[in-house]
Amino acid sequence: MHYRTLGRTGIRVSPYALGAMMFGAIGNPDHDDAIRIVHKALDAGINLVDTADVYSRGESEEIVGRALKGRREEVVLATKLGLPMSDDPNHRGASRRWITTAVEDSLRRLQTDHIDLYQIHRPDPGTDVEETLSALTDLVRSGKVRAVGSSAMPASDIVEAQWTAERRGLERFRTEQPTYSILNRGIEAEVLPVARRYGMGTLVWSPLAKGMLTGRIRKGQATDLRRATRFRSFADERRLDAVERLVPLAEEAGLPMTHLAMAFATAHPDVSSAIIGPRTMEQLDDLLAGLDVVLSPEILDRVDEIVPPGTDVGDRDESAYLPPALVEPGLRRRAA
Repeated sequence: MHYRTLGRTGIRVSPYALGAMMFGAIGNPDHDDAIRIVHKALDAGINLVDTADVYSRGESEEIVGRALKGRREEVVLATKLGLPMSDDPNHRGASRRWITTAVEDSLRRLQTDHIDLYQIHRPDPGTDVEETLSALTDLVRSGKVRAVGSSAMPASDIVEAQWTAERRGLERFRTEQPTYSILNRGIEAEVLPVARRYGMGTLVWSPLAKGMLTGRIRKGQATDLRRATRFRSFADERRLDAVERLVPLAEEAGLPMTHLAMAFATAHPDVSSAIIGPRTMEQLDDLLAGLDVVLSPEILDRVDEIVPPGTDVGDRDESAYLPPALVEPGLRRRAA
């Protein structure tokens, strides 16, 4: 395993991170099986485990906590907060009020006294970034958190947060966690260069584009109806057309589609680690088999021809963060 430095934190992480989103009711409800998946990933050399409080409403964190008993010091443990945890309007976001509550809940579920990387799951336009960073700074100084990061944050917000931290003497975001895959390359334009400028590590999620880059989602073929209903991108003709061009490229390279997709994501020099989210042991085995795959410049050039650098194919990802200017009509229309 060739480990990489997570930005300028000095923390060394594996090129694959184990994502725990599929552990619990949302994916694999068998706790013992999920724990076996965690242990196999650790045995293979993966040392970064990423979860979130919202995954199966805390169940994922509980599973990870059980899995890491006796192995906690081997792991760079990352979790996130910010997405709604209940109908209570204050059980979400990045306010000091919620951060101080959420961290204690995560520490309890994870059965640990510290979190290596604590991330804001989505930007919170309703909270001043200074308040968020001030609360996170207190967590770092108390020893409950080692480093803090953001997720799905636009480049302009990353810059604002960095400037705020510098002006106020606060802990700054050390990492960013955006979506990135062959079909979603938009972060190459600004987010990755800005992260590099500020020495931030980058943990990318959905390198398989929610399953579209597994080779199982093909144009004109029946797909998993549950996933197709949940993700409109599965019916996006532009994305399906790109996949149809990528399949023969993978075959020419002698690679499964999953290995082509993962090798692409980890090939970018500004990507610290790509998050895999296996639901089953078979899925983990397939991904681990591609750990050492390196794509040639020729193959990467061919990928660029199919999906140009810095572009996203088709509709915006359903999980993408939409800033208020795109969500609230009143911010883009003059009053009559």
